[in-house]
Amino acid sequence: MSQTPPPRPRTRLYLITPPQIPDAADFSKKLESAVAAGDIASLQLRLKGADGRVDEASTRAVSRAVTGLAQEAGIAVLINDSPELVRELGADGVHLGWDDMDIKSARKLLGPDAIIGATAKNSYHKAMQAGEDGADYVAFGAFYPTSTKDSTVPAEPELLEVWQAAMLIPCVAIGGITAANAAPLVRAGADFIAVSAGVWAHEEGPAAAVRAFNSLFDELA
Repeated sequence: MSQTPPPRPRTRLYLITPPQIPDAADFSKKLESAVAAGDIASLQLRLKGADGRVDEASTRAVSRAVTGLAQEAGIAVLINDSPELVRELGADGVHLGWDDMDIKSARKLLGPDAIIGATAKNSYHKAMQAGEDGADYVAFGAFYPTSTKDSTVPAEPELLEVWQAAMLIPCVAIGGITAANAAPLVRAGADFIAVSAGVWAHEEGPAAAVRAFNSLFDELA
């Protein structure tokens, strides 16, 4: 007799910083208001210089301003592209892009308890390989046009459905997502919805965006 599979956990919000943050203290205040507004699973520090590489100085400044606040609220702090900065700054893990350090090397550097996420774009094969190599989650997208990140490729919600049907590793949906267009991705099986401009550039402020996302997640849970 077949058993009904357990219900999928409620989707959660995965925040990503803007690519440039000129005032870390001001951003900390915005994050504080966002944290107070509702559930947030994680915060990825993704600070980029003009060359597209990690802005290490800005990452250090923002990390000093927000890591304690986030971790005290139970929010995992991840750093984009740089396992070395994760160790230096006491973050919880790293998100590795398509062409960054391989997952096994990052795991060796950071140890078994660090969170390691991996970009899979629209590639099921790449995501499976990341899972086999020890990633804790994979990120698919871009699902919608985005101005936050260059060199994206389009992904379809069906990719999330296929992943959820076959794999246990959580998946993140990313790319141009707002509270107004996230519902199809939640229904398709995104464990996490990754958002940058959809929160920080929200016309009513970050707190309103966080409330809107959590209301949607509750509705569709």
